[in-house]
Amino acid sequence: MLESHAIGNMQVRVTNVAKTVADCFKFRSLVGLDVAIEALREALRARAASVDELWSYAAICRVTKIMRPYLEALA
Repeated sequence: MLESHAIGNMQVRVTNVAKTVADCFKFRSLVGLDVAIEALREALRARAASVDELWSYAAICRVTKIMRPYLEALA
């Protein structure tokens, strides 16, 4: 879930793309549904995350019912 990246001489821990998209749907009231849909669209377009990864993190974040129609339409 967390990836470690070296920036300069510091180690920074960030989440992967699929987890970030699922978090956008989880916190859609804060970031907006349009941002969450655009994040999903961009992740699929750039092939930064597979449908299986997205679905897995949607289950972990408990947003499968919310993400399902958008994932089916875009995949």
